[in-house]
Amino acid sequence: MFEFNLPDLGEGVAEGEVLTWRVSPGDAVTEDQVLAEVETDKAAVDVPSPVDGVVQELHAEVGEMVQTGEVLITIAEEGDAETAGAAASDTDEAESAGADTEEAGSAASEAAAADEQSGASTSTADGRVFASPSVRRLAREKGVDIAAVDGSGPGGRVTEGDVEAATASADEATASDDSPTSVVSKASDDGDSPTAAVSQVDAGDTDDGTAVKSAIKSVSGDGQEAASRDQTLATPATRKAARELDMNIDAVPTDQTRDGQPYVDEAAVRTYAEAQQAAQAADAKAISAEGGATGRAAKAGGTGAVETGDGEHREPYRGVRRSIGEQMARSRREVPHATHHDQVVVSGLVEARERLAPLAEERDVTLTYTPFVVKCVAAALDQHPVLNTALDTENEEIVYRDAHNIGVAAATDHGLVVPVVNDVDGKGLVELAGEVNDLVGRARERDIERSEMQGGTFTVTNFGVIGGEYASPIINVPETAILGIGALKERPVAEDGEVVAKPTLPLSLAIDHRVIDGADAARFVNTLKEYLSDPTRLLLE
Repeated sequence: MFEFNLPDLGEGVAEGEVLTWRVSPGDAVTEDQVLAEVETDKAAVDVPSPVDGVVQELHAEVGEMVQTGEVLITIAEEGDAETAGAAASDTDEAESAGADTEEAGSAASEAAAADEQSGASTSTADGRVFASPSVRRLAREKGVDIAAVDGSGPGGRVTEGDVEAATASADEATASDDSPTSVVSKASDDGDSPTAAVSQVDAGDTDDGTAVKSAIKSVSGDGQEAASRDQTLATPATRKAARELDMNIDAVPTDQTRDGQPYVDEAAVRTYAEAQQAAQAADAKAISAEGGATGRAAKAGGTGAVETGDGEHREPYRGVRRSIGEQMARSRREVPHATHHDQVVVSGLVEARERLAPLAEERDVTLTYTPFVVKCVAAALDQHPVLNTALDTENEEIVYRDAHNIGVAAATDHGLVVPVVNDVDGKGLVELAGEVNDLVGRARERDIERSEMQGGTFTVTNFGVIGGEYASPIINVPETAILGIGALKERPVAEDGEVVAKPTLPLSLAIDHRVIDGADAARFVNTLKEYLSDPTRLLLE
């Protein structure tokens, strides 16, 4: 049996959501055949099969999140004993080497029937627990470690009833301890890892939240509410979890070490975050008890929960939408933005596009204003390289990029994505237009590779195609600048003492003020305006 783990779908991808399954248990599959469509925090990608065989089990349901490295699907390869059965069950092995064929067939039939009732699967000979996606999801919702649950199903399978029983036992154990420190799970009391989960918090037990604060101290293992370190070892997935929970990983208590350095795992991060949130909720409740608008506001902001009223609905905050939110929040939190606004008369640009558009059509390319803007931006970056940089805070260095890889923001039904056009300098206008159209089109169809949205050095966002003149765009870190383009249309302009209508283009340049000064931004925009007002200047580059 071949257990196919969710592969690494790109740098920094820790998990993916199953959007659709393209196969079902019992289906024959070939190498490179698409098994499922999985959405990461950047894009939806097809997951191909690495082997030929027959599908035995799908380990996740549509809409379920799967961690990178977790089993996604089980496939019986040629020669596997189960291949001949080609069924959904992966546990039709004989329970006894001495059982005859009739007995083995009967046992397998009984196990299959039990599967339909319990919705669970069996554990392997090496002790790994199998459970259906619904059972695994129930265990996560209940906070139960499914590996620690004794299965009552055929062959030791874990059923929903087993998970419910484990939950009831945990609740009884919690209720039996009336001390304030009972908010910490028994594993911590027994001297196990301080990453034991916070199982229950009632901020109303004490007026000042003492129970919650003592829980935090208990979890820390050294009596401190937070650690203070200069360096912490952690996996990328753990660091991602810390960022999502807005936790400083150097403050997470731990007694684990790797190579002599403090080591924090994801469980410790989440435990500490839960304790912090519980403490905030306790404080908010105490303030609210005193009455007044301030107390009510504090309580509302304690956990981030929002009640759903009549006529309202909810949708999952994950995938591309969550990635956008986290990226924007990080940029606003870490980068001191400054925005420079200006406007340029673009009569020459309009005339150039009108002349060249028919020629581009002959080459089956639609020529919009975006390729002109991208080409002009690259020419201006040549003269003002400080805007084509990245800030390496870890090494305290400003990185100047030689290549001009321009990101073009595209609004799609599933959120904002930024495909990157590489090496803009070396491409002609028609080639550039074709590439922009292709990238944006595939991005909207969710048919773009993650690698095609990486490596940008500067971003252009054309919100003007929807409407509006000026904006304050958010920088796509680690880049240090982004240019917003407003609606191109005729506006009143003073010319030779008269007011005349001229086609104008509003510009909004946001900069990282740690790297770029306001004067640098103004000079860059002045140069950009020269190219936009007369694109024939590009012929001199």
